Amino acid sequence: MITIRRLITSISFLALFASVAASAAEPAAKCKAPDATKGQALAGVCAGCHGADGQSPIPTQPNLAGMSGAYIAKQLAHFKSGQRDNAIMKGFAANVAECDARDIGAYFAAKPGRTIGTKDPVLAKKGEKLFRGGDAVRGLPACAGCHSPTGAGIPALYPRIGGQHAEYTLAQLTAFKAGKRSVATKEDSNASGKMMAAIASKLTDDEIKALAEYAAGLKSN
Repeated sequence: MITIRRLITSISFLALFASVAASAAEPAAKCKAPDATKGQALAGVCAGCHGADGQSPIPTQPNLAGMSGAYIAKQLAHFKSGQRDNAIMKGFAANVAECDARDIGAYFAAKPGRTIGTKDPVLAKKGEKLFRGGDAVRGLPACAGCHSPTGAGIPALYPRIGGQHAEYTLAQLTAFKAGKRSVATKEDSNASGKMMAAIASKLTDDEIKALAEYAAGLKSN
């Protein structure tokens, strides 16, 4: 039987999902279709941390290969506005125009990803239960609902996390839990960030580690 508490939680997440979807559907003003070739020329500066092919050699920095181009552009906008607090990325993003950000996103989106693999199978097994089934008692939705069972995500809405560095995923979930990635501005309500912050706030530190480990072992494509 569905309790009132669980029903209210479900309705709340559905409302947030609708808000995120509406925001993602907004087109960029005056931008032509994203150009991956142009994006490649612009992405040279990204190679140091994210790899020339979008495969980061640094575990604390994300793989961008196979990530949604629209999502990458959105995150560049967040770094530029200060909604995501990272001094290095803010410096890079400050000089990236909105349409250029979409071109960069298109370049990395076209690159094939690769699976990182798990380092701790026992920990990953613990994460699998939450990832696939969530926890109805605590009102935790399954990660697979938004990021898909394979971790491929939903383009423009939710990022690909399958095959992502566990260290990076752990850091981001921790940031969401602390409310550091749910900052809103007058121009951007950051509905997806608020949704993730609400979810991450219910996770223990051990659960965050387990989820990050499990996601790293998922196939990237």
